[in-house]
Amino acid sequence: MGEVWAWLTFFFALIGLLIVIVYQLMCLADLEFDYINPYDTASRINKTVLPEYVVQAALCVLYLLTGHWFMALLSIPYLYFNVRLYMRKQHLVDVTEIFNLLNWEKKHRLFKLGHVLLLLCISLFWMIYTTLEDDERAMYN
Repeated sequence: MGEVWAWLTFFFALIGLLIVIVYQLMCLADLEFDYINPYDTASRINKTVLPEYVVQAALCVLYLLTGHWFMALLSIPYLYFNVRLYMRKQHLVDVTEIFNLLNWEKKHRLFKLGHVLLLLCISLFWMIYTTLEDDERAMYN
């Protein structure tokens, strides 16, 4: 039963990451269509960047601690990308450069979205598989 709880934890952490990334994309889209100003966009996105990085790093560590090596291997490139951006101090959106970097910011978040969706699908599959396996074991015992 512990394995099912682990997959549920992974699933909800990935849902949280998905929500944060979609929120960031919505802020960029609002800026592109001139619904909000660059300062508000940058401040809204910058408030969500560090929580996103922390949740993603914690998720990667949880994969390693629970022995899910394949999922950890899939999430390490995303973690490396985030750490590299943080170390170069490029993780925050600059108010003065946001219009010049709008396409890059959207692409970078779309790739993150695709990666998180892939992890979410795999996590959902393994959660269902583990649940069915536990039910089957319980039925025969």
